[in-house]
Amino acid sequence: MTAIVESPTPTSHRTYSRWASLVVLCAGTLMTILDGNIVTVAMPAIQTDLGFTAPGLAWVVNAYLIPFGGLLLLAGRLGDLVGRKRMFTAGLAVFTAASVLCGVATEQGVLIAARALQGVGGAMTSAVVLGMLVALFPEPREQARAIAVFSAVGAAGGALGTFLGGALTEALNWHWIFLINLPIGIVALLAALRVLEPDRGAGLGRGADYPGAALVTGALMLTVYVIVGAGDRDLTATWLLAALALALFVAFTLRQARAARPLLRLRLFGSRLLSGANAVQILMIATMYGFQFIGALYLQRVLGYGELLTGTAFLPAPIAIGVLMLGMSARTVDRYGAYRVLLAGLALIVAGMALLSRAPVDGSYLTDVLPPLLLLAAGFAAAMPALTGLAMSGAREEDAGLASGLFNTTQVVGGSLGLAVLSVLAASRTDGLRERGTELVAATAAGYQLAFQVGTLIAIGALMLAAVVLRSRQN
Repeated sequence: MTAIVESPTPTSHRTYSRWASLVVLCAGTLMTILDGNIVTVAMPAIQTDLGFTAPGLAWVVNAYLIPFGGLLLLAGRLGDLVGRKRMFTAGLAVFTAASVLCGVATEQGVLIAARALQGVGGAMTSAVVLGMLVALFPEPREQARAIAVFSAVGAAGGALGTFLGGALTEALNWHWIFLINLPIGIVALLAALRVLEPDRGAGLGRGADYPGAALVTGALMLTVYVIVGAGDRDLTATWLLAALALALFVAFTLRQARAARPLLRLRLFGSRLLSGANAVQILMIATMYGFQFIGALYLQRVLGYGELLTGTAFLPAPIAIGVLMLGMSARTVDRYGAYRVLLAGLALIVAGMALLSRAPVDGSYLTDVLPPLLLLAAGFAAAMPALTGLAMSGAREEDAGLASGLFNTTQVVGGSLGLAVLSVLAASRTDGLRERGTELVAATAAGYQLAFQVGTLIAIGALMLAAVVLRSRQN
């Protein structure tokens, strides 16, 4: 009797396809994350070339953040309804086309409009990635590895954007920080169409709550607008806009409680893991984005670094994040549990921010910047995959796209909040010292020290919240 041996080809092919799909998802995510940071170093060149005023220049960033943050939740839900692959590939196409428009822009209005379109494409692409990743890797150990890879790409891409922005602006010109997305976008789109498995959504008729979509999109866009523009308007206007955003959120919540087919099932927030992880992420990302922005300014305005040298100074962070996430993160989470790894990572972030809070006027990169930079990188490398896993484990399969959009939304809100709060505090402290006669560099350094001190407190808040809210009987 001859034994029949089944061919391993289907399993091998399926494994290959899943990891190939992960590469495609990471490539699309990397492009949007790079674009969020790459523009920062090029801002002075853009201002000089197109004649932006200081308040007007802020809209090069804000025009991207507002639609990106406002549409993530809606795009995530639509991905569940029309198919996540369809939403992802459409987002790549929109983002790539908008990048070309940014790159050829010669007028302020064209650049700002194209940046807004980039935000739309970025939201469509980013909103469904985690949902697709969780569906591709349902087995816990492989899922932890996949999340570690994805998080490493995202985290390293953020720091790498600062370096590329300086390098491209100095070597060529600012237009290339956008035009570089064209070849990346085309390759990623073609690969996505070929590699990603098609999925059937539930259908627009099973959740197309258009009034609810309008309410939550308006509320989120207004929230991001209030945060990113807080320093440019008077306090009364800020409070009025914040009250309007809150009213829209309340109206949306009431709508979802009564709608036959709600856009956002309120049961999603009944998961302590999902709700708690999103709350922790807001505080953690506020700290990290604030550090990245204020840290770059400290290197330039206090230590006197140029654009390229500033970007180079941040390179150890993505290298450390990539090595730690890819080499240790999944195994560490598997051995010690996501909760313990998250707390250890947040503790390292607190330590890094505490060291930065003493950043002196005559500081040295090797003694005053590099050690806290590596602590923050190690902390983020540990915390982000663990937090992502906890958040997505609290969502059902049919809500994975929505949960992914929600998790990405809190990243944008947290990042915008951190930038707004810490930059306003730093500027206020600097202006106050200047009025009392303090020399410019010393006053600037003192402002950044205050920002880092407040960032340390925010990181402590994230650590305490995670310790209490995310604890379970298994920890």
